[in-house]
Amino acid sequence: MRILLLAPHPFFQQRGTPIAERMLLEVLTREGHQVDVLTFHEGEDPGVPGCRACRTRSPPVHNVRPGFSLKKLACDAVMLGKVLTLVRRHRYDLVHAVEESAFMALLGKWLFGVPYVYDMDSGLARQMTDKFPALGVLRNGLEWFEKGAVRGSVGTLAVCGALETQARAWNPEGLVALLEDVSLLSDADDGDGALDLHPPEWSGAPLVLYVGNLQAYQGIDLLLAAFERAVREVPEARLVVVGGDDESIAHYRNACRGEGLAGRVHFAGPRPVSELGACLRRATVLVSPRIHGDNTPMKVYSYLDSGRALLATRLPTHTQVLHDGIAHLADPTPEAMATGLVRLLRDDALRETLATNARRHAQKELTPEAFRRKLLAFYDLIAERLGCHTPWQTHQPASPSIPLPEGEG
Repeated sequence: MRILLLAPHPFFQQRGTPIAERMLLEVLTREGHQVDVLTFHEGEDPGVPGCRACRTRSPPVHNVRPGFSLKKLACDAVMLGKVLTLVRRHRYDLVHAVEESAFMALLGKWLFGVPYVYDMDSGLARQMTDKFPALGVLRNGLEWFEKGAVRGSVGTLAVCGALETQARAWNPEGLVALLEDVSLLSDADDGDGALDLHPPEWSGAPLVLYVGNLQAYQGIDLLLAAFERAVREVPEARLVVVGGDDESIAHYRNACRGEGLAGRVHFAGPRPVSELGACLRRATVLVSPRIHGDNTPMKVYSYLDSGRALLATRLPTHTQVLHDGIAHLADPTPEAMATGLVRLLRDDALRETLATNARRHAQKELTPEAFRRKLLAFYDLIAERLGCHTPWQTHQPASPSIPLPEGEG
């Protein structure tokens, strides 16, 4: 099929949704699909053979961060015009729309009759009202639009169980499938890498490790408050934070000074995915303190595969994947998280049990091959509904690629 993937954020970047999109591109192009990607003006070349990236013109904004923001709205407005232009000019069989770009795809369907898949990576109404509580009075209206995007699609891919349940409730007769993220670790990961992850004098100290961006919904403030309490009982413990932009890192470094954590917390900055395994294996305890959202953080799947014990908040964002047999779950309060940290740092046997159970689960259910299998099964059903033949069904060579007008490549 000829597919237009809509990625409404800087692409490519080393974070959850763009990583999942690149995996999707790799699977579809290897199976013979022709895929164009439309994304924001920021980001790196995704480096996927057979995939062409088209970027929007640059609005007067830069450093667009994850989550809902005025900057992102400005970029979405520019992207909408480009979506309609591409859909009108090219003979796409399908638009694969991620997050809010489903509304753009819905408009394209109304105007030009091109069907779309809704890649539901987050609950948009909840995401907006969590970040801007004043929008709570509009929650029902926002969910009405989101429901319309699900019902208007030829199929919906949900990244987690909570979103799958929501999509099925909104469109009981529609095609809805669950496509979880997977572990990004591999047997080829260099266990001796990431030697500069923390100061040399921390060698041998018990390490608590967080990986991810530093947006408020990730619970970084909760993590720092919990760690400040935990080191009163385990004073030799240290916290390493991997990820975040310069502004966020500077903010939280200052916060650590105010909490008396200077010298106990190290911000290692962003690291490439190729170093993720080495980073995780240097930890004693891994943490996911997220406090908002429906979707499970992508890092959790690699955490489970790492051979290290995991502490996470006992919220649906985690409990739809985690349970007490593979992770230590704690209420999202500084006191409960601190208690969990102290217990895991002190109890070697508990850490070993949780880590072993988690890795066994990850290697069975959370692999790239599982992702590939589920995605292609979904696309088989989409092709059936559209009356198309997928390349792996026909085993015929794909037809010639569609040329992009000058300036669109």
